[in-house]
Amino acid sequence: MSVSVIQLLGGLSYATTLFLMAAGLTLIFGVTRIVNFAHGSFFMMGALFTAHWVSNWFPAWGESAALYLLAIFLGAACAGIVGAVAEFLLLRRLAGAPELYQLVATFGLTLAMHDAMQWCFGPDEVFAPRFPGLKGSLQIGEDFFPVYQLAMIVLGPLVWLGLHLLLRHSRFGRRLRAATQDRGMLAALGVNPKPLMLGAVVLGCALAGLGGALQLPREPAHLQMDMNVIVETFVVVVTGGLGSIGGAFVAALLIGLVHAFGISVFPQATLVLVFVTMAVVLVFRPQGLFGMSVSSSDAPREIAQKFRGLQLSTLATSVVVAIFVLLPTAAWRGGPYWQTLAADALILMIFGISLQSMMALGGLVSFGHAAFFALGAYGAALSHTLWGASLPVALAAGCGAALLVAAVFGAAVVRSAGVYLAMLSLALAQVIWAGATQWVGLTGGDNGLIGLTLVGEQSQPLFYGLLVVLALLSVFALKWLGQSVLGAALQALRDAPLRAAASGLPVGWLKYRIFVESAVLAGLAGGLFAAHKGAVFPSVASVSTSVDALLVVLLGGVHQLWGAVVGSTALSYASAELGREVTYWRGLLGVFIMVIMAASPSGLLSLPERLRRPGRRTASGGVA
Repeated sequence: MSVSVIQLLGGLSYATTLFLMAAGLTLIFGVTRIVNFAHGSFFMMGALFTAHWVSNWFPAWGESAALYLLAIFLGAACAGIVGAVAEFLLLRRLAGAPELYQLVATFGLTLAMHDAMQWCFGPDEVFAPRFPGLKGSLQIGEDFFPVYQLAMIVLGPLVWLGLHLLLRHSRFGRRLRAATQDRGMLAALGVNPKPLMLGAVVLGCALAGLGGALQLPREPAHLQMDMNVIVETFVVVVTGGLGSIGGAFVAALLIGLVHAFGISVFPQATLVLVFVTMAVVLVFRPQGLFGMSVSSSDAPREIAQKFRGLQLSTLATSVVVAIFVLLPTAAWRGGPYWQTLAADALILMIFGISLQSMMALGGLVSFGHAAFFALGAYGAALSHTLWGASLPVALAAGCGAALLVAAVFGAAVVRSAGVYLAMLSLALAQVIWAGATQWVGLTGGDNGLIGLTLVGEQSQPLFYGLLVVLALLSVFALKWLGQSVLGAALQALRDAPLRAAASGLPVGWLKYRIFVESAVLAGLAGGLFAAHKGAVFPSVASVSTSVDALLVVLLGGVHQLWGAVVGSTALSYASAELGREVTYWRGLLGVFIMVIMAASPSGLLSLPERLRRPGRRTASGGVA
């Protein structure tokens, strides 16, 4: 009996941390309509700043409850101040942009902040002392529960009550709520919405910093805290419903309890249970528990655009094919480094095109496309290690694994849209990642599947040629799809879903078909990756792999036929060269991503046109 009570209390304590994060993220989204992927970085900043303050800079503060509490609030304030800088330099420039651009731009902010904090605080973990006065434990039956975590349980409802009173009974809160409904009308009434947006971001980031600082008596501060917490925070926010503080509170309780009981009942599948919970909620309520209906959401949409670059003359086509052949050939002659870099770029290109097809034509946003890339990689690797499959059979097995999962998962896709679809796909990717990590007997866990010999020394030139051919075929298949009747129907569905349904188009079937076809191509890219690297690890299903595909598409241009080609080339080369020459290369890459998303959200290929027409409207509806 006491074990169940301990688990219940542990889940409630963890729910407080999740709620502090989710409340801040919900508040920022509610006012600015920006989905801030960098929210975990402010959590980490609050933890690192407070940990260094009480452990290294002023150790005496760790011995006094009042001073320790003040240090916690200083960590929260530090996160709020940095949030204000981020709002001024980046977030306000993303206002009104589609959610996908916001996610990628704020991911760039995550990279920049991670390297900045590594430079400021160092790479090592920091252990903070326990909170004075709350160091003991309370005996429950034969077990003990920390007093500090009991205090955390009490803190959660108090924070919710404080936010409720602020938003309902203060002038600032009423204006915040008005800004969430209609910023234009609020401005027409003489209220400047910019200070409100700044205040919402500062308060949201401060809540994240407070959540990080409050974690210190329970765990050390380290540079992996941001990604560890942001994924589950998104789970809470999406499960509760975007923009709903009450929904975030209920969802935090639900996910906290699932997490706590999962550790004791299914310790090897705790993460899977968390994401399955979110997926079940979204299947039955696509808008979350307390969120707005997807169809009535006022989330920004891209203006209608044609898929560009479809018309190529015979001469231009010949030039493109020649470039595809000659440049990789030159890379092959340049030595192992350039061979590996070119092969990585070609595989990333195929992966990017798989995502581009569903985004540009169908308007479907996936933040977990790595799921199908990983299925293709593990399908190819397992067929080779278990049954000795050759390269063609292994690639077919990888595509088959992606097809099977996509065929089942696609039924949920047709019911979701926007950021809900993005998070649902993220849930699938995290389930695949958790399975690959914890199913050690099949996948090898973190040790991976190594020693694959799908491509021998003698057959490497042929494999390299296969990559070039498959990359070219992927581009021209996308070109054909864009010009086909199916492509026209998909673009109609993308730009005017209600009108497309009223015209008799099979909306659900079209979305399902493009999703499954995209997943199969991603599985092919994953199989090629396994053959090229000779090993597969769970990281192929990680969030960073999904973000790589998004970066490829968005850097080149979603609605440009050659967008994935340019994006994969730029990203592969920039990552490789910066990684060799610069210590904090991820931070520089993050700055580059933010600049591109803010200055040219339509991608690098649209930059010349934007420079020629500085007043032309952007894809986000703003004026360039």
